[in-house]
Amino acid sequence: MGGTVRRAVRGVVGRRLPAVLASLTLVGQAWAAAPAAPLPAGAPHAATRAAMAAVVRAGVPGVVARTRADGRVWGAASGTAALTAPGPPRQRGRFRIGSITKTFVATVVLQLEAEHRLRLSDPVERRLPGVVRGYGYDGRRITVRQLLNHTSGIFDYTDDPALRRRLSEREFPAHRFAVHTPSSLVATALAHRPLFAPGRGWSYSNTNYLLAGMVVERVTGHPYADEIERRVLRPLHLRATSLPGRSSALPRPMGRGYVRLPGEGGGSALHDVTALSPTAAGAAGEMISTTGDLDAFLRALLGGRLLPRRQLAEMLTTVDTHTKDAGRYGLGIGERTLSCGVTLWGHDGAVPGWMAAVGVTRDGRRSAVFVLDALGVVRGSRPLFEAEFCGG
Repeated sequence: MGGTVRRAVRGVVGRRLPAVLASLTLVGQAWAAAPAAPLPAGAPHAATRAAMAAVVRAGVPGVVARTRADGRVWGAASGTAALTAPGPPRQRGRFRIGSITKTFVATVVLQLEAEHRLRLSDPVERRLPGVVRGYGYDGRRITVRQLLNHTSGIFDYTDDPALRRRLSEREFPAHRFAVHTPSSLVATALAHRPLFAPGRGWSYSNTNYLLAGMVVERVTGHPYADEIERRVLRPLHLRATSLPGRSSALPRPMGRGYVRLPGEGGGSALHDVTALSPTAAGAAGEMISTTGDLDAFLRALLGGRLLPRRQLAEMLTTVDTHTKDAGRYGLGIGERTLSCGVTLWGHDGAVPGWMAAVGVTRDGRRSAVFVLDALGVVRGSRPLFEAEFCGG
């Protein structure tokens, strides 16, 4: 999830939505692309180190990097882990991954399809009777696939003005421990008219993944968090990755997470929001992980360890987002090509306190994960990936 401009696209004509606030709680953008590229010439990772230092100079307290190239792992940290107790950020610390959660959820949905327990072409109404109805919505016309690739046209609940004030603007510090339910957040979204007819455009919507999580629960009879734990985390031994549910705490070891709220200006103080209720994110972005676990997950996914060949091909079948920085979007994963021609597959995520991004080449030979411990200070992670994969 990241601070980017989103477009709701009808056919080939784009209708530009309001710019997403840099600190918006749940908005995420996926991206990426694939041929491996040579490491930058000169000092190892010199361009990446410089890019990380620039992020810290811009006002982010700390940034952590983990990269892999042909089996060689490199990690670095810049800045501080906490403003009140200076020290380098923990390279193995936990952090909130925001919309990278969507890749985990999509993986489980595709596993269920491989087991013939659902089809991507299933209408949402079949799996969630009566949930997506009214005010221009008809769950009989929206498919599971359209939830996963954001072509459903369903309004993003984080764009509801009243909710946005509480989730990501000045009211957020007073409401950050509020408990939300998926059904209430979906109801908030469905109180707004659809952005476009199903399949006739593209617009990133966190509501899609709340519904996808509900589909998993309806099909399996278990919470989607339990299914992610059983199907992904345990088989891959991702012991540092978790779904917090209603717990506001961040497991140790961890640093602190900060946010600068809209309208406070570039010189304003950062708010420590390390502890918060993850229920405003749910299946759209609640998870906690580490750089090592995210790298292992994406490489295992692209390497075919989690999905059969046909389902992985479905996941990597992309649609055009008609948004320059977003690239193309598959099922819970994005594809973006950097300036030097390297294509990365991955996702990014942003929740108050953290901005994270992971990108892996299709052959799995190169990967990078970056984590920033503040939101609302810089607008995106692309310069870090440009530095690592393109040398500047």
